Amino acid sequence: MGIIDLRVLSSSIAVAWLVLLGGGFDLLIGVNGEFDYGDALTKSIIFLEAQRSGKLPANHRPSWRGDSALQDGKLANVDLVGGYYDAGDNVKYGLPMAFTVTTLSWGAISYQSELKSTGELENVRAAIRWGTDYLLKASSKHNRLYVQVGDPEKDHQCWMRPENMKTPRSVLQIDQSNPGTEIAAETSAAMAASSIVFRRFDQPYAHQLLNKAKLLFEFAKAHKGTYDGECPFYCSYSGYHDELMWAATWLYIASRKATYLNYIEEESISAKVAEFSWDLKYAGAQILLSKLYWEGHKSLEAYKHQADSFICSVLPDSPYHQVFISAGGLVHLRDGANTQYATSTAFLFSIYSDLLAKHNQQVTCGNKRFDSAQVMAFAKQQMDYLLGKNPRDRSYMVGFGQNPPKQAHHRGASVPKLSATNIDAVNCPMSFVNWYNKNTPNPNELTGAIVGGPDRYDNFQDLRSESAMTEPTTYTNSLAIGALAKLAATQTHPHTSSQ
Repeated sequence: MGIIDLRVLSSSIAVAWLVLLGGGFDLLIGVNGEFDYGDALTKSIIFLEAQRSGKLPANHRPSWRGDSALQDGKLANVDLVGGYYDAGDNVKYGLPMAFTVTTLSWGAISYQSELKSTGELENVRAAIRWGTDYLLKASSKHNRLYVQVGDPEKDHQCWMRPENMKTPRSVLQIDQSNPGTEIAAETSAAMAASSIVFRRFDQPYAHQLLNKAKLLFEFAKAHKGTYDGECPFYCSYSGYHDELMWAATWLYIASRKATYLNYIEEESISAKVAEFSWDLKYAGAQILLSKLYWEGHKSLEAYKHQADSFICSVLPDSPYHQVFISAGGLVHLRDGANTQYATSTAFLFSIYSDLLAKHNQQVTCGNKRFDSAQVMAFAKQQMDYLLGKNPRDRSYMVGFGQNPPKQAHHRGASVPKLSATNIDAVNCPMSFVNWYNKNTPNPNELTGAIVGGPDRYDNFQDLRSESAMTEPTTYTNSLAIGALAKLAATQTHPHTSSQ
């Protein structure tokens, strides 16, 4: 196992770590927040339904959405109907879609009882399956993975709802000649994690997912290379070592096969990091491996120290903190869907606080120690900020709380349903005039979408054209669901909390 420190090397991968100047603030926020976390949880899942591509099921909740992209894959003579649009456009990108499925699955595994008690477990499973059904189609051919549907350049020149889009649905793939280790390994992780979710009640499906995960991992290892076909929209600055370690970790948890543990211990390259995202998976793998360490795998101790390092890098009262935190208390790594880092931090901190509580552990950061309650308090602080406890006293989740965003940067939400004659009359340049540039609320509420959020000074403009602030993503929400489930269950049953 090699170890590098991405916190030191981050400039070489174009990641800007910003050092927080000034003192920390009180981490010990009360358990019973003023937000209805159960409602936020429900709405965050509804947003994922609004992102569905393909033929929608009868029980689909956002009524303004319809079937879309029913010919996807035809250009490559393969069925690629289904899956998710990642954000406010109409392209299906393989890397963030797989990451959405992996993190949704992790939330469903870790907070199954909490999701069940809130009545949302079946909806989360349906959201996972919407992704895995598509990923199975995308990986149906041996040593080939279809990783993108749609032409991003043409798509971004047209502001049209997916039901009426006329832009090309070109197909990109990776194979032995054109490798893409990051996407192959992340898809493997998604299949392995989701197989655990379905194991108890749909064993054949779980078996199919796990088998596919194994094949994709072998493909990712055998044909190494960074795939840049999704650049400039999803460029993997961090390389593929994190995805390989992440996939091997999920495969070991799902299969308990020694070969994957051996890979982690002998071949994987790990790193100390201060973020968890669609591009950088180390912290997630380290926390999963810490769980195994505390359960008896003492050879994994180095990963536990790296997980602690992640916590120490983020907590504002840690002597090793290096992530910028706004005056209002929000983690801020970079403009453009910055809320994904707030929800990813909240999710990993929530998971780690559970582990600390279960094993009666603390995190040591130099001369300071942080217990489970303090780690969870910071997770809660991130979610509370997004839901309305911030300098602007406003929610950053559409349709939730006080003064929520009305102009999400999102084609489907901002374009009304059109009659056949209206559709024919609209061309791409006029689509921006008619819908994008209008300073009016979206005609369709994108319920539950967590928008990109404020800048590092807690400033926010609710304008469709301010995409860095108003565009939502599937992975921002998938990362929020586990933390919201825990907070909702804590709110309903305070005695179940580790605090």
